[in-house]
Amino acid sequence: MNTILLGAQWGDEGKGKVVDHLSAKADLVIRFQGGNNAGHSLWVGGKKTVLHLIPSGILHPHTTCLIGEGVVLDPNVFIQEISQLQSAKVFTKASDRIKVAERTHLILPFHRALDVARETGAKGTKAHIGTTGRGIGPAYETKALRKGVRAIDLFLGESIFLEKIETLMNEYSGKFTADEFTELKKQTLKDLDYWKKILEPMLVDSTSFLMKNHAENKRFLFEGAQGVMLDLDHGTYPYVTSSSTTSPAAGIGAAYPKLTRSCRVLGIAKAYITRVGTGPVPTEMLGNHVEGELEVAENIRKLGHEFGATTGRPRRIGWQDLVALKYAVDVAGIDEMAIMKGDILAGMEDFKVCVEYRKPNGEKWNQFPSTVEDLADAKPIYESVKGWKVANSSDPDYRNYLEKIEKYLGVSVKYVGYGPEREQMEVR
Repeated sequence: MNTILLGAQWGDEGKGKVVDHLSAKADLVIRFQGGNNAGHSLWVGGKKTVLHLIPSGILHPHTTCLIGEGVVLDPNVFIQEISQLQSAKVFTKASDRIKVAERTHLILPFHRALDVARETGAKGTKAHIGTTGRGIGPAYETKALRKGVRAIDLFLGESIFLEKIETLMNEYSGKFTADEFTELKKQTLKDLDYWKKILEPMLVDSTSFLMKNHAENKRFLFEGAQGVMLDLDHGTYPYVTSSSTTSPAAGIGAAYPKLTRSCRVLGIAKAYITRVGTGPVPTEMLGNHVEGELEVAENIRKLGHEFGATTGRPRRIGWQDLVALKYAVDVAGIDEMAIMKGDILAGMEDFKVCVEYRKPNGEKWNQFPSTVEDLADAKPIYESVKGWKVANSSDPDYRNYLEKIEKYLGVSVKYVGYGPEREQMEVR
């Protein structure tokens, strides 16, 4: 069965491991949204690989990976990842294994500079989002302005391409000094020939490419980035990413919705919650919910290596929130779940699970709020589950935790990750 894989929380759920597991039975792995603001970490044979753009399925030698037009692509980061994988002998010739949709928008140096300038200027205010500073938001912004530069545009005539760059950058000329503007333009133009050399053999019309492979009965895996709670429309706006992270985005971002309409949608969540960036997280362990939770958070962060794969920032830690997770399942069309990293919690006497919120007026609330103001005011109502020793179904206490999740969400927990290595995955 073809699968769309999504993060069901605020990102960093362990999607890379599940993609790696499912890629063993996939022919094509397609990334359909986001940019290099998402990092997927994989452990194979004790060796860690971190990927930001190239789909995690690349580590299986039989797969072909496609970067769809729903992605925004930083050519320098992309080329660096190719070099990393070649050095690790994952492949010899990148174009044999990796394809890029012609219509994919590019992240240029000025996008990154604009992102950093905005975040720096907003620090200490409510306008501070906590982005990675990688230029993803500005790239989607210029795409929506109809002034973006796509991979295929690199191969237009020189005068036409230069006109596109001028038009794009002039839109934001007031954000930079004259010297900064000149330097950013220089940085943009200096690598063009190198970008073209690397990208040209990889470019495809994604619809035709996927239709051909579908006709040949190839198996597809669509890999999402970030998580449902960071979706531009349905997440904790404005503390969200700049693209749609739910299942319908796979059909748009990979340009073949006829195929994605029939896919199974698999949501990934940790046994607990993490988040990088600004915005309310009702069950965050800040020392005001449960006695000793600050120490619990620090222990989880240490044992789980909970630091951003892209930025290295320490992740915020929270108790499991089933209200938020149920919302993600419903709004993203999730059919089955994978629960990851329960092994990090092994040995705890009990673990708290949020099953409802309480409004400031004392009223109970089991609907996920639409505004961050309401979410910030929501007080979690917890139930306790008995701690476990082993984070898979062989442990009756962990099985009880998984069944509690299934009952609340109304979907089955199909996969359980209980360690970082490829083989530490249970299929239930």
